[in-house]
Amino acid sequence: GSGVKTIQAYRFALDLTPGQERDVFAHAGAARVAHNWALAKVKAVMDQRTAERSYGVAEQLLTPSLSWSLAGLRKAWNQAKPDMAPWWGEVSKEAFNTGLDALARGLKNWAGSRSGKRAGRPVGFPRFKSRRRTTPSVRFTTGAIRVEPDRMHVVLPRLGRLKLHESARKLARRLEAGTARIMSATVRRDGGRWHVSFTVGVERAERAPARPSSVVGVDVGILHLAVLSTGELIDNPRHLVAAQQRMRALGRALSRKTGPDRRTG
Repeated sequence: GSGVKTIQAYRFALDLTPGQERDVFAHAGAARVAHNWALAKVKAVMDQRTAERSYGVAEQLLTPSLSWSLAGLRKAWNQAKPDMAPWWGEVSKEAFNTGLDALARGLKNWAGSRSGKRAGRPVGFPRFKSRRRTTPSVRFTTGAIRVEPDRMHVVLPRLGRLKLHESARKLARRLEAGTARIMSATVRRDGGRWHVSFTVGVERAERAPARPSSVVGVDVGILHLAVLSTGELIDNPRHLVAAQQRMRALGRALSRKTGPDRRTG
């Protein structure tokens, strides 16, 4: 299309069955496992290289550093997962990707902050995610992600058909019209309730002026907010005058309610 493309988020509360809730917790747990394994691996390689340098090992002979990119972390995880997570086939690969992506972004932000390339407050080195303190979350970027025709259900990879607590009609209308495309879906537990958030690429029609070549002059004044060269008068909003009139009316009403005590004068 020829419209303006923007990114928009749509968030809906979910009504999960106990079985679906177990499945989402399993996916969120898998994200945490992959994140923590990769972080431990990154730290171990960093510590090993530091130790080797202290022994005087030449730079070209140091233990090879681990790539901090998402692709590099994913490659290392895929080699380790049969031993580290023999149950890996029971959850979507997107679950592990959620954890590895969070770590890759955390490492990039830390490195950028340390080198001065990243503006803002200093960013600390990524920390391990604990089962208790980490908000359960899993993000899907590939596979079957759709809103059902009834607009009260969504379909996500491996989790299947999940019931929405509210209608997704606004998003569904855009998807059906072809003016929106789902880029990712994140299931997350917030304040004791599960939600699904869609990141959506939206195409909006550009609003073209009816007469693009016409010119209008504007004269800003006191009696009127503006006078256009077409002769149109735009009134001042007169917010202050309206507020003062309202304050006087309220003051009179209050004095009537809290006047002299009739018993004592």
